[in-house]
Amino acid sequence: MAWLGRLTLAAAAGGGMAAGYLGLVTGAFAPDVGVGRRIRPLGPQTIDIQAPREVVFDVVARPYLGRTPRAMREKLNVLERGSDLVLAEHFTPVAGGRLTTVTVETVRFTAPERIDFRLVRGPVPQVTESFVLSEHGSGTRLVYGGELGTDLWRAGAWWGEKVAARWEATVAGSLAAVKEEAERRVRR
Repeated sequence: MAWLGRLTLAAAAGGGMAAGYLGLVTGAFAPDVGVGRRIRPLGPQTIDIQAPREVVFDVVARPYLGRTPRAMREKLNVLERGSDLVLAEHFTPVAGGRLTTVTVETVRFTAPERIDFRLVRGPVPQVTESFVLSEHGSGTRLVYGGELGTDLWRAGAWWGEKVAARWEATVAGSLAAVKEEAERRVRR
């Protein structure tokens, strides 16, 4: 009967590890132990957009500060809205769409040159990011950059690399969508 106890313990440990991993991936379990913090850069990513800076700023800010379009509700839910600061949930499909990572971030708007993001809850304990918009020729240059922090030394750094790769890919997709929409608005 001792083997049954060991089997039960092993199953419970395996189930606990699986639940912990799922919690990390989805952002439901966000440990912030403050020990062994490692910081890594995010970006920079630069994109030139053939649209005025005010138009680009509006494309990014409107879903947060105004009504979130129906098409974006699968990606964004604004929890609290102020005149220049919001608290928002972002939904990112992972694992081939089988799971969704939920991050909660504050987003601060400094029209028309800057948008700052700060992670409140997610798969890592610390993320700060910014979109800096500058006039560039007849259009706008948008530069994305930030920092991602993880705890627990090397293990956290490993996890941070995994998260950062997906995070930066998601940002690249968002920047491409901003470019497309801003340039579409100018063509109209």
